[in-house]
Amino acid sequence: MLIRESSARLALIELGDLARNDLPSWLEKHEESLREIVEWASSYLSRPHPEVGRKGHVCPFVKTSMNRELFYLAVESGVPKSSAETAEVLRGYRDWFVELARQHGGAAQYTTILVLFPDLPRDRVVEIIENTQELLKADYVSHGLMIGEFHDGPPAKSGLWNPEFRPLKSPVPLLAIRHMVPTDLPFLKDDPEQLAEYLRRYGKQSPPSMTAPPPARERGEDH
Repeated sequence: MLIRESSARLALIELGDLARNDLPSWLEKHEESLREIVEWASSYLSRPHPEVGRKGHVCPFVKTSMNRELFYLAVESGVPKSSAETAEVLRGYRDWFVELARQHGGAAQYTTILVLFPDLPRDRVVEIIENTQELLKADYVSHGLMIGEFHDGPPAKSGLWNPEFRPLKSPVPLLAIRHMVPTDLPFLKDDPEQLAEYLRRYGKQSPPSMTAPPPARERGEDH
């Protein structure tokens, strides 16, 4: 487990902590939610799905992130008062993400943080999870990051290749943090400022296909 030196209230659970049954007492009540999300990430995000509408895993990056032990989980207990309060907490995770990624060198692009909200009642999910994502998206993009909303509603956003598919459904409400990648253009093109940030980083090149085979050094980790 990692504890942020500048803010002791922020903690990240590593996959090894769960494998060793090594959780602190204050997290034991959320162990089921943590394990449920790890299983969901392994069996859903890291595998093909017939409704996605393209070849490849639901999320092309999660399996490698997990294999490289760059996949972190955080738990925000209790019920936030507002999405604005939640957004402030997520800014702390944003800054920590950037620091962690710098330590990972060439593998930085696979850094992932999932922030779980296991105590969130169903009638507050859209308000907290989706509104927080909307509040933070532009800020995250300006740092070269993406923030995604996941819950069992499911979120209203449809898949890029199949408009009937809701790819962001998860068993526990959460917000996911990862690096921006060239294939994120469809999620940014409708906002002039976010598109400008994308173009600043990647230029006007056509984004690579998400179904393209990974580099040779990565292929062993994606099968």
